[in-house]
Amino acid sequence: VQLQASGGGLVQAGASLRLSCAAFGDTLSNYNMAWFRQAPGKEREFVMAVRRAGGGIFYADSVKGRFSISRDSAKNAVDLLMDSLKPEDTAVYYCAAGRGVLSSTRVENGYSYWGQGTLVTVSS
Repeated sequence: VQLQASGGGLVQAGASLRLSCAAFGDTLSNYNMAWFRQAPGKEREFVMAVRRAGGGIFYADSVKGRFSISRDSAKNAVDLLMDSLKPEDTAVYYCAAGRGVLSSTRVENGYSYWGQGTLVTVSS
């Protein structure tokens, strides 16, 4: 499956932004889907994930209550809705797909396919 992330941009603190991850070559409902991000000078970190077949939604503490994730079967995509954005949310955001076990939901090696990344910049 090939993934294409979109929706990044420059916004002010407190704004909202929706990222979308479209899939080509397979149906996303067959995969666990996740968003990771990498801020300048930092390692890539887990943001949110939704497991396949009703396996649950997982999130990093830093985005709890502000970010949500949803599948759009009509578009064969997964969206990340980000509210109340903060400057520390500035990063390149990557979507990922995989079929890893539950314990790998929050780590990169739980995902076999990655999108190209989309830059989100939040100004103060």
